[in-house]
Amino acid sequence: MNCAECNVVSCKSKNGHLPDYCPMHNNSDLYNRVFKLYQDQKENHNLILNSSRVESAGYGLWNRLEEIMELSIKQDFNTLGLAFCTGLHYEAKEINEILKNNNFNVHSVACKTGSISKNQVGLKEEEKVRPGKFEAMCNPISQAELLNRVETDFNILLGLCVGHDSLFIKHSKAPVTVLAVKDRVLAHNPLGAVYAKRYQLNRYNKHKI
Repeated sequence: MNCAECNVVSCKSKNGHLPDYCPMHNNSDLYNRVFKLYQDQKENHNLILNSSRVESAGYGLWNRLEEIMELSIKQDFNTLGLAFCTGLHYEAKEINEILKNNNFNVHSVACKTGSISKNQVGLKEEEKVRPGKFEAMCNPISQAELLNRVETDFNILLGLCVGHDSLFIKHSKAPVTVLAVKDRVLAHNPLGAVYAKRYQLNRYNKHKI
């Protein structure tokens, strides 16, 4: 599979010849099995339908927060979870207010909940952001479990670090969407690195395997 290098994108238009590396050549059994999953009324059917409806209705009109609210309305997601990074506490407060003003029941939980020292999970002093000082570790599993406990319908991630977001998604019982991701260098806009890659190539070369 090498979809990222495809110049045909026949899957989108039904036009053109499929490249040899296209996964559509020999995975019909997989696509057929997955299509049946979309018929599952309880788990997937409404979500795939309503996601497409929100995409169509708000295309180029609604920002992502508006899309999240519109999808929540269509899905009857009344109780929302907001799992946020403490570095985005101001933004979390504003988002919480917007959601509540739109009649959602919101439970928000910060990443440092539990106040567990990074030392307790084996991080060395020199590996801290600020060696010699107490640093609470991010606690995404507790964030997920706390929101599970209050039975949220839909969970929103705001600025969780790489890996921490993975643990949250893994442990969340409710569906998860991402409002914004953490990128301390690019004002939480990681695609800026892609759009400005000509200026960043020397940085990427440092990460070669």
